Amino acid sequence: MRFAVDAHAIGHHLTGNEVYVRSLLRAFAAQPCDCELVAYISSRTARDVVPSSIRTRRVAANPFRRLGLDLAMQLRKDRPDLVHVQYTAPIGCPTPVVVSVHDVSFLEHPEYFTRERAWQLRWTVRRTVRSAAKVLTGCEFSKQAILKAYRDLDERKVVVAPYAPAPEFRPGPREAAKAAVRERWSFEGPFILNVGDLQPRKNQIGLIRAFAKLVRAYPRLKHTLALVGKDTWFAGRVREAARQSGVADRIRFFGFVSDDDLLRLYHACDLFVFPSFYEGFGLPALEAMACGRAVVCSSASALPEVVDGAAILADPYSADELARAMADLLLDSELRTRMERLGLRRAALFSWRSTAQRTLEVYQEVAERPQLAVEPVGFPSMAGR
Repeated sequence: MRFAVDAHAIGHHLTGNEVYVRSLLRAFAAQPCDCELVAYISSRTARDVVPSSIRTRRVAANPFRRLGLDLAMQLRKDRPDLVHVQYTAPIGCPTPVVVSVHDVSFLEHPEYFTRERAWQLRWTVRRTVRSAAKVLTGCEFSKQAILKAYRDLDERKVVVAPYAPAPEFRPGPREAAKAAVRERWSFEGPFILNVGDLQPRKNQIGLIRAFAKLVRAYPRLKHTLALVGKDTWFAGRVREAARQSGVADRIRFFGFVSDDDLLRLYHACDLFVFPSFYEGFGLPALEAMACGRAVVCSSASALPEVVDGAAILADPYSADELARAMADLLLDSELRTRMERLGLRRAALFSWRSTAQRTLEVYQEVAERPQLAVEPVGFPSMAGR
């Protein structure tokens, strides 16, 4: 059998989507598989990341050309038994589709997106989900959100295959990590870490407000707030919130960082805080746990399910509650040590090996199913809007 994977996200700093497909391909290559795998890439550097046992094909980086022409043409040449995409399948797709939908925030909270992006996802994802043979997602929360959003979808069509921290995310020497951070960024002193693109649903503005309250309430704490993540259309508002916070000199923006640098930051921080309004899974919380860091995270969306008692939960809409949770962990070393231990145990329950096995089972099921016809997946007509 031959399975194709749309891996265009690799090399384009698409954060969660890139981590997902990169990790999945690595896990595929690390285990026996009586099949041929083809990855469609659009970055010149992606071939250095994709395992050598997986064949690669170049497609356009431009999404209109990739989805409108390149992918469908390449699929007709390669004739795989299916293609695995994230969110959106190509127009006129000639093969069965397995689609990963990590969340439906574009439907539940369109205010977190530009108007154009929310509209595009609303239409193309609906079309893809309804035409797909299977829909993959990371947790039960997201499965139920997908079923609620697409009410005519058969529940058996949606499969949970949890995500996981990459193997390199594990405990490491803290002092060496602190020295590396100091040398790399001229960054001294203890710090609280947050990871995520600067966008509305990640709630960095709420975190900045909570951090300002923490600093005022506990002047003996000398921590800096380190925000790691690339800028988006919303970044200006986050940076303005930092400037107006009264503690701007203790807030540092790192932008997008490499995996190696991210690992050092996890190891060097005193605490990881993840106060998102909405997450379909929330992988950074598990990454921090796998590195042995205590975690404060939002009590909203998928996060309580994912951390399952191994983090301190706080209402993301309450700066007071977030500040109090941070203070509890920073000031109580016994509590912090206990949460670090619980986090390590929780993170160890997730592995990309298991995710890859479950995903390959889905591939096999789809490939062996009689295919009466493949409905072309395209953009919807504007008629009747």
